[in-house]
Amino acid sequence: MSVKDAVVNRFKELIKERDIKVNELANISGVTPSTAYSMFDKSRRDISIITIKKFCDGLEISLGDFFSTPEFDNLEQEIK
Repeated sequence: MSVKDAVVNRFKELIKERDIKVNELANISGVTPSTAYSMFDKSRRDISIITIKKFCDGLEISLGDFFSTPEFDNLEQEIK
């Protein structure tokens, strides 16, 4: 699994827990809906840490809490 896939999966988990939609995530995070939806686009490879931070701020969680999951701990090394 790629880092980007892990980030998307984590956000999917969080918005499901909070029973909100992607558009609502964008609104509470102060980003455009197109930015939020593009994160879930499989053809888009990268997502900036600034965008991740804004989404975390909107969800009122720290970056540490966001990344503190087994999914991130078990990612394969990116250098090949």
